[in-house]
Amino acid sequence: MSLLEFAPSLDDLPYEEDVSRNPYALKSWLRYLDYKQDAPSKMRSMLFERALRELPGSYKLWNSYLVERVTMMKGKTITDPGYEAVNRLFERALVFMNKMPRIWLHYTSFLSRDQRVLTRARRTYDRALRSLPITQHPRVWEAYIAWVKEEQGLPTVSAVRIWRRYLKLDPTVVEDYIDYLIKIDYFDEAAAVLARSLNDEFFQSSKGRSKHELWLQLCELISQHPKHIKSIKVDPIIRGGISKYTDQVGKLWTSLAEYYIQLAQFENARNVFEEAINTVITVRDFSHIWDAYTQFEDTFLSLRIENLEKMQQGGGDEDVDPEAIEEEALELDLITARYEHLVERQPLLMNSVLLRQNPHNVHEWLKRVKLYEAALNPVMVVETYTEAVTKVNPAKAKGKPHTMWCSFARYYEQHGRLDEARAIFLKGTEAPYRNIDDLASVWCEYAEMEIRHMNLEGALEILRRATISPKRNVAIPETEPVQKRVHKSTKLWTFYADLEESLGTLETTRAVYDKMIDLKIVTPQIILNYASYLEENRHFEEAFKAYEKGVTLFPFPHSLDVWVVYLAKFVQRFGGGKIERARDLFEQVLKHAPPAQGKVFFVMYAGLEEEYGLARHAMAVYDRACSAKDIPPEDRYALYLLYIEKATEFFGVTHTREIYERAIESMPDKYSRELCLRFATLERQLGEIDRARGIYIHCSQMSDPRAYASFWDTWASFERRHGNEDTYREMLRIKRSVQALYGTQLNAIISNADLIGTAKPTNDAMESLEASAVSHLPEGVNMQDLRTAVAPGSERSVLTGASSSASGHGIVKPPSTDYDMERASASWENQEEINISSSADADDAQAGDTVQIEEVAVPAAVYGAAASSKGKGKEKEIDTEGT
Repeated sequence: MSLLEFAPSLDDLPYEEDVSRNPYALKSWLRYLDYKQDAPSKMRSMLFERALRELPGSYKLWNSYLVERVTMMKGKTITDPGYEAVNRLFERALVFMNKMPRIWLHYTSFLSRDQRVLTRARRTYDRALRSLPITQHPRVWEAYIAWVKEEQGLPTVSAVRIWRRYLKLDPTVVEDYIDYLIKIDYFDEAAAVLARSLNDEFFQSSKGRSKHELWLQLCELISQHPKHIKSIKVDPIIRGGISKYTDQVGKLWTSLAEYYIQLAQFENARNVFEEAINTVITVRDFSHIWDAYTQFEDTFLSLRIENLEKMQQGGGDEDVDPEAIEEEALELDLITARYEHLVERQPLLMNSVLLRQNPHNVHEWLKRVKLYEAALNPVMVVETYTEAVTKVNPAKAKGKPHTMWCSFARYYEQHGRLDEARAIFLKGTEAPYRNIDDLASVWCEYAEMEIRHMNLEGALEILRRATISPKRNVAIPETEPVQKRVHKSTKLWTFYADLEESLGTLETTRAVYDKMIDLKIVTPQIILNYASYLEENRHFEEAFKAYEKGVTLFPFPHSLDVWVVYLAKFVQRFGGGKIERARDLFEQVLKHAPPAQGKVFFVMYAGLEEEYGLARHAMAVYDRACSAKDIPPEDRYALYLLYIEKATEFFGVTHTREIYERAIESMPDKYSRELCLRFATLERQLGEIDRARGIYIHCSQMSDPRAYASFWDTWASFERRHGNEDTYREMLRIKRSVQALYGTQLNAIISNADLIGTAKPTNDAMESLEASAVSHLPEGVNMQDLRTAVAPGSERSVLTGASSSASGHGIVKPPSTDYDMERASASWENQEEINISSSADADDAQAGDTVQIEEVAVPAAVYGAAASSKGKGKEKEIDTEGT
């Protein structure tokens, strides 16, 4: 390009005049450059040179010029001389712009990424750091370190030195430095830096990692690359981590063993594994170490087997020394035996872990003894028992500590060494147990051992010694040792009493039982045993005294069995000879017995009067039992049935009418309905058809046809057999009226619920309303079923099997008179009124007005016991005034 091409055109003259007139005005040059933006690159470069000659200190001009020149070099080969020209341009710019970090960063980027001249780029970074103030260094270091990380061709020594310089400025990037060292395989340097960071108590991870995580990283690093680690001592570091981080003990021990394995120091690795499995205290750590240990031994054994096989094959054409093969075989046998021994020790090693975790675990100590017994090692069995009873603190024991002493003594007993067993039992009785039962069990085991070896007197002497009590029966506080309180043990005294019964005399046995009663450590069963023992020895009055003591000591319900046996034995013994005394006993028990348990005593009392007293007295007892309001309804129902049965037996069926009436009036509807059916059946058998019909009418008021269809079927069957068309129609009318009344009540409940529901109450209020409505309904019926049942045209029966008792559910009681029922029927229009002439229920009445009435003879039971003059062999007095 000639010089004429650089001459300004006519269009450039205004800009030329402007820059000539104002050569130091930056805006004039920028307007000129903007106008010439489409001009050739050389012309623009000349224009930039002219501007910089006038304004050499303008950052904007230098930056625009450098950016344009660098852009021009994009896509050109690395050997292009233009790169060097741009480098010289950057050098010229830095003469004036040496305090501008952006120029330096642009220059270093151009050298490192576009030209890849690594040494020149590194030196330029260093020049930038020397030229710029310290406040601008982070900008340079950020780019510098990023380039070091990315540049693969940079010598590692130079890169490490750059990182070390950067750490002096910003120590927080030490983790990035460690990651970079691991990346370039500088494991020794990485481990040293990581160890220094962990030893620095003020160190804070910039990545939010805990020291625990850094410890694990260090252990993994040194265990996987042990040959590169030279500057730190690995063993002390990992052991320090083991003592500091107890939740990763297993992993740290494994890392230490792996370190020695990588160095081919297999014996050291085994020592580490053995030390680990004998020191860890958790099953998780033990399992981790055990898996690593067995895998190491298995791999090592496999390699030695392969090596031996290669040696036996001769190794190709080379001769193999037979002695070397024999030595290798012996070594293999040793390794195999060591591996088998390790596997055999696994249960003991696991047991040791659990005992280190809790040395007061009784179950684990006994399990350890069984392991040694299975291994036929009596020496270790005795040593284990001795260690167990020494280390286990009964106050902290998990399990029953007395079982160790008993098992220890039993072990000597099984081997015929009774003297040692007795000595162990005596030591066991002196141990500071937490519970009285533990010490009592030791004494009982001691006595049982003597019994097994037929030393019966010795067993009695042991129990006498164990049950020695203070002369005065004073309360001993719980803080006192169990040895001072063991005389209160029921278990010990019971065993003593059983042994005295078998081996002692009557007097000694009575003395033991009386002492137990004085100490108030008896139970109802002990009282029964004592009384039974006295009865066997023909001391009946003493037995009754024992019963009296028992019922005095124990309130209900604990004394229930004692009272039952006492009364039964008394009646069996004296019969009617001491009937007044028996009556006093029954009155006494009925006074103290709770209502729920009174039924059995009323029945026994009545049985006494039936057998040995007067019939009217028995009836009075039954009447008293049925009149007791606190007795549960099911028991009262059973008592009424028994009362009716006995009244029929003694006075005839006519005497039961009053009982039936009182029972129906007093019992809940559930039981009254059954009694009504029984009463009606009785009247029908007696030929009292009108009375039976009246009972059915009374019972109908408590029987909703939708719930108790069986009642109405029974009544309909009765009318078909004993009634006529009018009585049958009356039965149907009553049925409709009762059904209408119960349906009206259900409609009222549902209407109230729906009416209140339209106010959109809260959830809690609505739930309370529905709960209140449902509480008035029979069991098993919900609100949706009720709505379905009373909906127009619905024929669904939702109350089948449920109780619709008006009095029981707190709703309006059905009418009790025919006039009330007629009013209820007239006020309710039955849409499903039955036409008797076409109804299926009238099929039996199609024969006309003539109805066949069944005639029944008066049963002989009407006359009761008077119907037969022969009766039973024993006469009974019948008080006719009671009828």
